[in-house]
Parts: sequence; structure tokens; C-alpha cells
Amino acid sequence: MAAIQTALSSIFFSKYLHSLSQTPHRLRKRMLATWTSDQELNQVRLRSGADMKRKLGWYDLVALGVGGMLGVGVFVTTGPVALHHSGPSVFISYIIAGISALLSSMCYTEFSVEIPVAGGAFSYLRVTFGEFVGYFAGANILMEYVLSNAAVSRSFTEYLSCAFGGNLNSWRVEVHGFTKGFNMLDFPAVAIILLLTLCLCYRHDLFWIEKVMGISFWDCSTKESSILNFVMTIFHVVFFGFIIIAGFLKGSAKNLVNPDGLAPFGVKGVLDGAAQVYFSYIGYDSVSTMAEEISNPSKSLPVGIMGSVFIVSGLYCLMSFALCMMLPYNQIPEKASFAIAFQRMGWKWASNIVGAGASLGIVASLLVAMLGQARYLCVIGRARLVPLWLAKVHPSTGTPLNATLFLGAFTASIALFTELEIVVDMVNLCTLLLNCLFPVMEAQAMVGSPLFGGIMIIITACFHYFAPYPNQPSKWSVPFMPWPAAMSIFLNVFLMTTLKKLSLQRFGVWSCLIILFYVLYGVHSTYRAEEMGMDAGGVNPNSSAQQTKLDIQLL
Repeated sequence: MAAIQTALSSIFFSKYLHSLSQTPHRLRKRMLATWTSDQELNQVRLRSGADMKRKLGWYDLVALGVGGMLGVGVFVTTGPVALHHSGPSVFISYIIAGISALLSSMCYTEFSVEIPVAGGAFSYLRVTFGEFVGYFAGANILMEYVLSNAAVSRSFTEYLSCAFGGNLNSWRVEVHGFTKGFNMLDFPAVAIILLLTLCLCYRHDLFWIEKVMGISFWDCSTKESSILNFVMTIFHVVFFGFIIIAGFLKGSAKNLVNPDGLAPFGVKGVLDGAAQVYFSYIGYDSVSTMAEEISNPSKSLPVGIMGSVFIVSGLYCLMSFALCMMLPYNQIPEKASFAIAFQRMGWKWASNIVGAGASLGIVASLLVAMLGQARYLCVIGRARLVPLWLAKVHPSTGTPLNATLFLGAFTASIALFTELEIVVDMVNLCTLLLNCLFPVMEAQAMVGSPLFGGIMIIITACFHYFAPYPNQPSKWSVPFMPWPAAMSIFLNVFLMTTLKKLSLQRFGVWSCLIILFYVLYGVHSTYRAEEMGMDAGGVNPNSSAQQTKLDIQLL
């Protein structure tokens, strides 16, 4: 038996070395290889086995978008940004970031309506720019989700501590000898991540609950997760209303100008703050990953994506305004800002309520984000850029079970160690970079830096005149093209330039790692599947046997 295993290992290794020797040829064949939208909708989707179930309406999408964004950032970034960057003008930072998010969301909407698959940005970029750009974007999206979910889950612990009247680190375990920023082990954060992973999977090891409650978890799906999120989002909005009203009634307008005026750090501080609070808008793109589970994508997606950004932008501005009315900006706490602000105002009972409410809000945000990240990985698996077993959809629940479990475990392991401050800038950088790519696809024009704003206007005007926007999509399109796309590029690049140099360095290291993975694994896997005609189990993806399921019509 040992001899057989050795022989098999030797054969595998020799085949792999042969594949590596063919890397330049395979890169030339695959890096710019594209799929048509019909192939993405039909042929690629077949690799997941079962189809996802179309049960979601526009109201589900609005709730998912609002639930995904509310709590992710406003409880996490508002305090530090007001204290170190924007001062009382933090609400202006939210407005700038909100405009950038809205412009990007319009481009997301057009592509998600035309290509309603679970891959979101990965699928749109792969159809437009080819395999490598799609893969690079998809890997960065996954990193964005995993890091932001890990960081936000640690904020859950801080607000939960406030709810019970403890200090912010009372539920964490400090390990001496670990590097600062990685030395506070957060077991509640790990617990909430694993609990939500279990909720999203509905695994059969819950059979004893089925017996007691008389329900079948195998009959549950994304719709049930959406209903849970809908209930939590309604509570969350009511809770936000309490904070806003209490802040306006208890606070003072004098705190908006004392001690150093509305913008103590100047225009630069407001813009730096906008790049930081963009973290709060992460989540609207997760709505587009639900495209395969929407009953009417062409009508529901525009309302769901852009409607959620509008609602959240308004709430963020009011929340940040209320916080700055409660305390002078230089007294705003950096962590658990809203809960401690009520404490310092003398409302201890309100501080406990805010701690509990913020914790539940963060849970709702994590639920949506974890729902979206699994679907991204599922579609990347369909493309054979990662192992195909990550693309499998469970036939009963209609959910990507393997991808959900894998990313849940990975997120929990990062949440155990990593502090929020370490990942926020890097997450923002990835998000802004990806948001640049969508307007590029729409406008086919790029700007280099904010110093070239005037040149951007001239180039966009010339582009619009000499190359009118062709082939208006039949379902939904961004109005006044290419101007919204050009503005989005300009804002995203501008905000990226305000982030720290260390974030750019970390992003560079991550980029090198994912490119190395593509060269060593991804390009060979896709070459074998697409160019050599060998899909999972040696099946040709173009075979007539599989073509019987390809007549899926867009709704």
C-alpha cells in the first residue's frame, strides 16, 4: 500500500511539474480569456450542481442591503474618525463617502441586472476584462469580507461588554509575548462568527432541534436567513432612531463648533475621514450576490442596491451628527463610541441599551456579509480558480454549504487575534480599488490622480462625444453615462490616495500572494477545465448532456 501511494505521489508530482513548465503558454491562453454573459448564466452555473432557489423580492434586498451596512461601520469608525480626522464635520465625510458608494452602486446595479449570478463583481469583471482581472478582484473581495467581518465581530464584543457594564476588554484574554494588535484573544467574536455560520448552513447535526421544534432545517434556505435579517433590520432602524432623537434632545449645538470649529483638521481631515468611513458602506455589493435567488432581478436589484445606499447614507449622517452634539469631538471615545458617550452624559441606562442594540445590529450586518462572501467563493469555485468542491450548492437548502463553512472557520480564526485598526485601512483600499474597476467597465476611461480633475472632465467629454455609449442595456442602465462612472473613478482614486502607506504595503504583499496562487494553481486548473475540455470528473463543459439545462431565461 505504501509503495502504491508513493508511486501515485510521484506521478502526481511529475504531472504537476509538467504543468508548471507550460505556465507561460497557459497564461497567454487564460489571463484574458472571457466568458459571455449567457455562459456565465448557464454553463458555469451548472458546476454547482443544484440551482439556488429564487425566493427573494425587492423588500428582502433592501433589508439585506440596509442590514449589511448598518452596524458594520457606524459603530466602529465614527468615533475614531471624529476624534482624529474630521471632528464635528464627520457627517460631511459620510456624505462624501455616500456619494462615492452611490455612484459605484449604480454601476453594480446595471451589471447585476444584465448578469444576475451569485458572483457579483467577480463575474462582471471576468465577462468584461477576462479571467485574471476577475480572479484578482474576486480574491480582494473575499479578503475585504473576511477581514471586515473579523474586525466587526470584535466590535461586537466591545459593545456587548458595555451592555453588561464591563470595560471594553473584560471579555478578552490577553496573551503576553504576542505582538501588540494580535495579543487580545476574543472568544465571543469567534463564537458569534461560528453561530452565524451554523445558521447560514442549517446543517443536519441540528436534528435534535428539528425533533423538539417540529421543523426541518433541510427545508430552510436563503429566504429564511433573509426573514431573520428583515426582523433584525427593523429593530436596528428603530434603535438608530432612538440614538438620533436622544442625541438631538440631550446634546448641544455648541459642541459642533467647540472647541476648534466645525472642521478642526481642515478640508484634508474631512477627506481623510471620508476614506475611513467608507468602511461603513461595505455591504451594498452583497445584495448583487443574491441575484440567483431573486424572483425578478431586473426590477428588484435596482431598488435593493441603490435604495439601501440611500437609506443608510441618511441614517449615517444623522447618527454622526447626533454623536458630535452629545460630546465635543475631542472627548468622543475611540471605541464603543455611542455607548460610552451616553455614559459620559449621565445616561447609564441608555449606555446599556445602546451596547445591547449595537451588538444586535452588528450581528445583522455580519449575517448579510457572511451570506455574500460564501456566494463569491462559490462562483470563483465554479470558474475552477479554487477547488471545485467550494462551489457545491446543497440540493435541499439551495445554499453554498462548503464555501460557507470554509469562510466561517477562516473568519473566526482571524477574529480571534486581529485588532480592528490593523485591517480597516486595508479593507477600505480593496473596496475603493474594486469600485474603480466598475466605472472603468462602464465609461472605458480612467483618471490617474485627483490633480487631474480638469483633465478627467475634458477626457470624459471627448469620450462621450466621439464614442457614444453603445448598446443600451434592455433592463436597466446608468443614466447620463459616462459622467457618473467618471465621477465615481475620480472619487475612489481620490479617497485611495488618503490612506496610509502601510496599508498600501500590506495590500502589495497580499496581491503578490494571490498572483502566486493563480500562477501555481488557478491558471492550470482553468486551462485543464476550459482549454483541454476536462471539467469535474473529466466532463466536457460543452457537452450536449449538460446543454439540456442551459435554457435559463432572465426574468
